[in-house]
Amino acid sequence: MAGGAPDATHAAEGLDAVLWTQTSVEYRATALQAYALARMQLDRALADPSWTAATEQVARPFEGLPPAVILAADETVLDNAAYQARLIQDRATYNEENWAAWVNERKATAVPGAVAFTQYARDRGVAVFYVTNRNAPEEPATRDNLAALGFPLDPARDTVLSRRERPEWASDKTTRREHVAKEFRVLLLVGDDLGDFLPSRGTVAERDARVAPYAEWWGTKWIALPNPMYGSWMSALTAAAPGAPPPDKRSHLRPLR
Repeated sequence: MAGGAPDATHAAEGLDAVLWTQTSVEYRATALQAYALARMQLDRALADPSWTAATEQVARPFEGLPPAVILAADETVLDNAAYQARLIQDRATYNEENWAAWVNERKATAVPGAVAFTQYARDRGVAVFYVTNRNAPEEPATRDNLAALGFPLDPARDTVLSRRERPEWASDKTTRREHVAKEFRVLLLVGDDLGDFLPSRGTVAERDARVAPYAEWWGTKWIALPNPMYGSWMSALTAAAPGAPPPDKRSHLRPLR
């Protein structure tokens, strides 16, 4: 292919996932179901001062802290399926430049149920934090997009915690959860990727083992949204086990958002 441009087969990888997200009743139903469950569990968590959803918090006193919820941004509250569809139409692949251009358009829509849930949390006196792997320079556009859709933003506190906003805030979201957990009792984590709950890197087997001790947290303290379009599960498929030769890397695997 001249100039190294992706061919149609490569560009159309993930087409089914994008169409399912954009058009299916099942996607909308699953998202609405997740946020209905989140609302129920929020009320349970508020009534139980011993409740925390953050593994980063369990080893320190938290019972007297004010409540908060932590949500991921992309594919948890912001729906970027239109960006994924654009890549397919343009026979393009993800890169930092076309992603930043999309973010700055401020055209992401709301994941079904997300606005109502975050407003419900705010109205119950719960701080709403968005922990996103959008880069720090993209935060102003992200805030504009969130605000335009009706998501609550605290004017007195930074509640949009972006990647590299501080030197220690890398792609792994642990340090940002720790940042929130110092001042708030974390009632729920809501996300579309393992990295929104625990460190996500590793092989399929390593990820399975990491999650196993927290099996009862799914649907109670951790609420997962569907995202078949991208995520750390893709990298796990090509991650090498210890001592194995390095796997081939596929160019469409992208940083987690």
